[in-house]
Amino acid sequence: MLDWSEPKATPALHPGLPATALPAADATGLGVIDRGGQRVSVDDKAMINARADVNQLLPLKYRWAWEKYLSGCNNHWMPTEVSMQADIALWKSKDGLTEDERRAIKRNLGFFAASESLVANNIVLAIYRHLTNPECRQYLLRQAFEEAVHTHTFQYIVESLGLDEGELFNMYREVPSITDKAAWALKHTQSLDDPDFKTGTPAADQAFLRDLVAFYVVFEGMWFYTGFAQILSLGRRNKMVGIAEQYQYILRDESIHLNFGIDVINQIKAENPHLWTKAFQDEIRQMLRDGAEIEAAYGRDTMPRGFLGLNAGLCEQYMHFIANRRCAQLGLAPVFAETDNPFPWMSEAMDLKKEKNFFETRVIEYQNGGALSWE
Repeated sequence: MLDWSEPKATPALHPGLPATALPAADATGLGVIDRGGQRVSVDDKAMINARADVNQLLPLKYRWAWEKYLSGCNNHWMPTEVSMQADIALWKSKDGLTEDERRAIKRNLGFFAASESLVANNIVLAIYRHLTNPECRQYLLRQAFEEAVHTHTFQYIVESLGLDEGELFNMYREVPSITDKAAWALKHTQSLDDPDFKTGTPAADQAFLRDLVAFYVVFEGMWFYTGFAQILSLGRRNKMVGIAEQYQYILRDESIHLNFGIDVINQIKAENPHLWTKAFQDEIRQMLRDGAEIEAAYGRDTMPRGFLGLNAGLCEQYMHFIANRRCAQLGLAPVFAETDNPFPWMSEAMDLKKEKNFFETRVIEYQNGGALSWE
């Protein structure tokens, strides 16, 4: 017979200890089940070093993380939904694209082809292990899937255009300006991927924050935006419109990734103010400055002469604008002199403060695949 009466309180695991004195929970969620464990309290949930069972989603503490998970689900798409016929015809045409445009496109695809996998590896092998909040982990699972879709996108583009797949997907090891970006970011994951690495000390917790800044703020929040500007600039001129449309989808996803990462970093700061020292803030600002300089070098490599509406100088200015913007989002002083956004047409795509009328192409409402309407 079902008993609908109020359940009896579960005895505390450590009687006599206040909640704040409880030890950190098993961060993996794969340890031996504590048969006498007390029910999860919202107060015991935390971004890192949580005391609560990481396997229990409810009760939610960070509703913003859950909302981002739901937004990601509503944004579901697949690259094969986008026609590549116009792009194929233009790519095969002798006069359809200049050599500078072709170089930029191939370098762009070469950077993104491996970068999405690098980001996914960081999520699965590093961030997920040490971020001890289940609603944030729920979003990370969605993000990892989206990174897989993005990698699928570049496979689809390479196959559609008949490009040399070895050249494109190995470019991150063959082209110095791309290798420099990957190497800079990966050094922040390598220590976290060490099986013996654990958060719980100021040094380890700051290492985790560095990784979050490197991948969410610099990699996805700065470097990806030059690539978006390059392809969307061509799309605005009615060139490579299929790729541009897919980049619009990716940009939509990446904007949520960025905002999630910023929220995670700021929440960790709020819960662990001792980590956010003046010296550490200066270090983070230098990371953003270094990231902008590395990206400027990439811009000079991909666009040595530039093309209509876009050149390396404008991309460097764009990086300065974005770097200062990211500093503001993290509560830091700017790293560059105030500068205008050279690509004002990217502003709405960057901000994403509204959920509709984002695309200027065929998609009006960006919802799941079953709801997409192609006019």
